Amino acid sequence: MEHELRISAPGELDADAIVRIAGGDTIALDPELLRTVGENRRVVLEALTSGELVVYGVSTGVGRFAEYRLDAQDQAEHQYSLLAGRAVGSPPWLPAVDVRAVMAIKLRALLAPETGVSAPLCRYLAERLNDRLIAAVPRGGIGCAGEIIPLCHAFQPLVGLGQVLEDGTEVAAAAALRRRGVSPYRPGPKEGIALIEGSPVATMHAILRGSEARRVADWQLYALAATVDALGAPRAIYDSRLAGGVDDVLATVLDDVRRLSDGGMVRGEVVQAPVSVRVGPQALAHLRRVVDDLAGAAWRGLGVVTDSPAWMGREFVSTAGFHAAERGLRLDAVAAAVVHVAEISVQRMHRLLDDRYTGLSPQLAAAPGRQVGLAAVHKRAVGELQTMRRLTTPATLGSIDTSAGQEDVQAFACAAGEQLRAVIDGAFVVTACELIAAVQARWLRSVDPAPALRRLHEEVARAVPLITADRPLGGEIGRLATALRQSDSERHRLL
Repeated sequence: MEHELRISAPGELDADAIVRIAGGDTIALDPELLRTVGENRRVVLEALTSGELVVYGVSTGVGRFAEYRLDAQDQAEHQYSLLAGRAVGSPPWLPAVDVRAVMAIKLRALLAPETGVSAPLCRYLAERLNDRLIAAVPRGGIGCAGEIIPLCHAFQPLVGLGQVLEDGTEVAAAAALRRRGVSPYRPGPKEGIALIEGSPVATMHAILRGSEARRVADWQLYALAATVDALGAPRAIYDSRLAGGVDDVLATVLDDVRRLSDGGMVRGEVVQAPVSVRVGPQALAHLRRVVDDLAGAAWRGLGVVTDSPAWMGREFVSTAGFHAAERGLRLDAVAAAVVHVAEISVQRMHRLLDDRYTGLSPQLAAAPGRQVGLAAVHKRAVGELQTMRRLTTPATLGSIDTSAGQEDVQAFACAAGEQLRAVIDGAFVVTACELIAAVQARWLRSVDPAPALRRLHEEVARAVPLITADRPLGGEIGRLATALRQSDSERHRLL
């Protein structure tokens, strides 16, 4: 259900608010906040029009052309033209939820005094969030030092340029504004450069991909516990005291596995479970840590001054806030951690299909020999994992000269975000496959699951009915993976 968020200070547009706005909540800017923005704008305009002040991107060109001075007539058109010539991207486009997050993050920056834009621009952007104007913003092909290419796509629709997406179809932005009954915004001094500076796309990825990675960790916890329970593996290794009192994150994961699997069957003949079953908590603890690190980077990305030039109260200062290195590097780190967890999950699933470890029918087939069982499901997980592994090469490394050497370093944080998106997609499929196998194994054993896992078993079996005969499972795996992504894992609500 959509709600209206009332914003009385830029800091109220925090990560939680960004997620809510991305999901569809509307926004109302407090009149007092807009009055403060207006007062700051008056001071900035006085500084811009006094004397022969040289301000990057306002009275000069940008990039390699920063040394070129603009006369009064050129300056009047420059803020508009900044949004016209840098939209060189093409599909695939960012999904609407991502674009809305980028708009909300940029709005926070515009409301800050360092940006120095007008209250009407802030109000106009908030209104476009509320009337669902979704720019066509490229996912890839972003080779700039900051994010000028995607941000040009994201914000040129405000001035009637470029394309927006309506039900997945590209529509001219000018026509979309007309249908909303609004005129294109005409940017004033410094407002065009303010719209294309900073790194809101990297911050968006840090917030949204981080939230998705945390959900992967949540469901992998349930997959691990379900496999432990299905194998009847010893539980002593999941004693939180093994964290030594120095690792609270690991202690929590160990406690959770023990809590979820308590009351389930333990096979006395199993002296030691396979390594993949035993080391799951360590991998999940690491994933949770790097996701927390990414959340910290997102928080800093929201608060740091990313505008360039930035108005620092008495002067304009060129900054390097557009360099989203920390967010990019941490996105890469989360991708590696997710893939490591998925590797262990695929191995656990293989153990579930092996009668030497389960004492059940080979490949969890209801009728071995006549039926394939879950061998092909495991191969699907292996295929997903192989793709995921290729995406752990750091996206953030490898700068290349652009702008005749003026821009000679890039963060490539947007690419890191896209790699993590693909890794997370695969991780949900891998998790779905392991859950299907664990539920099938428990059914073949004809023993009730651990009490804390019964609801999980019911929900998975409802999404993917028990496999009593060979049937095409691709669609069911995909639907379960989507349900996991969209669910509330804490309450086992998959569908």
